[in-house]
Amino acid sequence: MKNPSPEYTISPSILNMLVEQGPDAILELFRIMMNEAMKVERSGYLKAQPYERSVERQDYANGFKGRSITTGLGTVDLSIPQTRESGFYPKSLEAGTRSEKALRLALAEMYVQGVSTRKVSKIIERLCGLEITSSQVSKASLCLDEAVQAFRDRKLGAMQVVWLDAQYQKIRKDGHVCDRAILVAVGLNEKGQREILGVDTASSEAEVNWRQFLEALASRGLTGVKLIISDDHAGLRKARQAIFPAIPWQRCIFHMAQNAQNKVPRNDMRKEIADAMRRIYGQETIEQARTVAKKTVEQYRKRASDFSSWLEANYEDGLTFYAFKQESWRKIRTSNCLERLNKEIRRRTHVVGIFPNDASCIRLVGALLMEQNDEWTDGKVFLNPKAMERPKK
Repeated sequence: MKNPSPEYTISPSILNMLVEQGPDAILELFRIMMNEAMKVERSGYLKAQPYERSVERQDYANGFKGRSITTGLGTVDLSIPQTRESGFYPKSLEAGTRSEKALRLALAEMYVQGVSTRKVSKIIERLCGLEITSSQVSKASLCLDEAVQAFRDRKLGAMQVVWLDAQYQKIRKDGHVCDRAILVAVGLNEKGQREILGVDTASSEAEVNWRQFLEALASRGLTGVKLIISDDHAGLRKARQAIFPAIPWQRCIFHMAQNAQNKVPRNDMRKEIADAMRRIYGQETIEQARTVAKKTVEQYRKRASDFSSWLEANYEDGLTFYAFKQESWRKIRTSNCLERLNKEIRRRTHVVGIFPNDASCIRLVGALLMEQNDEWTDGKVFLNPKAMERPKK
């Protein structure tokens, strides 16, 4: 039986608002129309009207969640329809949010390239049909800086896993263009979702820089870490041992395989060595992996002595993941989740070329990471938290 008063009826008083308030009523009308449109969209998604009994119904309405969005007319407070179990999100709002973010990032990208605010205004007006003043452009950059800094300084909590990695961006420093390290940390929270924990620029991946970065994470409340995953960079290794000496470390086996292929005497052996590395870390138990590793060391003593010596000294670093439940192995034996993130950052920063300073780089990279963090923490579980428990023997 349908409710006689549908949830999404638009009041006739809307026309009266326009008559009495004129253009000043537009923002309020936009709020009303968006709220009603999202409720209609939710009913279509549920395949049932409010309070309707239907065999086609696939979920139930579950109230509303407040959210503010910025439009060309100003800030609007909307009521986002929620559902009880499924991941419904209004497409109309999603499209509007993407457009708003794209505009902010376009301003930031042009700003960091040194484009004058007057030129930015003309470009945005031509591309988007919006008239923006120079002061608005400067204010948008300042607002983005504040948001990124708040994100970077936010309090952390218990994280079961921490992935660490770095990439390099060209940044102008003291009158010279330098390759500056962008240090990034990603965590696995207690819900099994990934979070961006930190990002910073540094002159290099030297121990002192990684140590300062890790100390900042600890001071912001990072606790409960059961495993750290990273490549075996000397500076990172020393800093990790100094700040988190008791936390087990998993060396990324993807990077290990790349390192191994650089130890061969001939290029035509690279695939053979890659296959050998996969066999070692593809075993069902740590004992089997150690047995295969030792056999591989002996197998290549004469054919590839550099690889054999390197493997003998390093294979144990890649075995830490065996201490956790097997369902977690694929996710915790590499830093591939960070590799994909770094690839996306490089793709988006490529248009900038050379950043004028560290702040401009952090502004853009930080904004990208904030968007990724929102997607991760609003999305599905990356790894079941129980998978990080030690298996019973």
